[in-house]
Amino acid sequence: MSVDETLRNPKTAALLIDHTVLKPEATQEDIATACVEARQFGFTSVCVNPYWVRFAVAALRGSGVNVCAAIGFPLGANESATKVAEAKLALLEGAKELDMVQNAGALRSGNLETLQDETRQLADLAHAQGGILKVILETCLLTDEEKISACRVAVESGADFVKTSTGFSKSGATVEDVKLLRQIVGNSAGVKAAGGIRSFETFSAMVLAGANRIGTSAGVEIMRELEAGAPAQAQPLPATRVPGGHPDTY
Repeated sequence: MSVDETLRNPKTAALLIDHTVLKPEATQEDIATACVEARQFGFTSVCVNPYWVRFAVAALRGSGVNVCAAIGFPLGANESATKVAEAKLALLEGAKELDMVQNAGALRSGNLETLQDETRQLADLAHAQGGILKVILETCLLTDEEKISACRVAVESGADFVKTSTGFSKSGATVEDVKLLRQIVGNSAGVKAAGGIRSFETFSAMVLAGANRIGTSAGVEIMRELEAGAPAQAQPLPATRVPGGHPDTY
């Protein structure tokens, strides 16, 4: 199926979405609502903070929707052992996907061996449980050269996806960054765009630029636009940054 066909079909478009609830003030009711919505629309996963993994797993049991746990979120500046422990617990509680924030300070300091070891450990843990690892690069903090290094470290260490943003830093996903990440990883990994994707227009632009997973808290609104007949972008949007920062980016 072509990208255009994927975007025109609500069922296949929904499979691109990680339905996201990462606001620190999110309640159990918010998580429950997201799980009901994910079942209704057929999203690939519900992405939550680790505290909510067990609850989300129970709420989604039998639905085919995965639970994705944010690890080292939102800064990524934890010790590797902390991220490993967090990932182990999330997987034990039933998460099938991990979105780990890469340590941008370590990357920019040239501590690539630390990042490689950290990523490899989490990738091995996820894969042993039949899951996947996505590495969040926080592209708005990096130069293009640093984005290249960040992608290479992630992919060479076993990550399944590279991801643009947490949605909690200076800005979110851009078409320009999605294109760059896809160019760097080629077909060796997926590309997830997240941060500021709140309309079908932006959603389709990111997919057309090379993203094959979208993190957003606006999945329901995007799907309703599609079901109402919103056209996919014929051409990607200009490479301007989508405003970031809690609470409106995811």
